[in-house]
Amino acid sequence: MPSVVGPIKINSVDGGVINFGDSFYLSPKSASKTAAGSGAFNTGDFINTNNGMNATNAIDPDVVDQIVSGNA
Repeated sequence: MPSVVGPIKINSVDGGVINFGDSFYLSPKSASKTAAGSGAFNTGDFINTNNGMNATNAIDPDVVDQIVSGNA
C-alpha cells in the first residue's frame, strides 16, 4: 500500500532502524528502560519547559518487561 511521508528531521540515530512507508516485518532486537523527570527528554528547536515539583518513581518490581530472545 502506498504511504505519504511528510517533512522529517532526524538529529541522530544510535543503533536503531528507521522505516519510511510500508514495513512487512518489524521486531525489536533489544529492550531497555529509562527513568527520568518531567521534561527531561524534550526535543525540538525551541524548548521552554516550566516544571514545578517532580518525583520520578524508578522502582520496577517486574523481572522482564519485554521478551526479545525469540526475535531473529
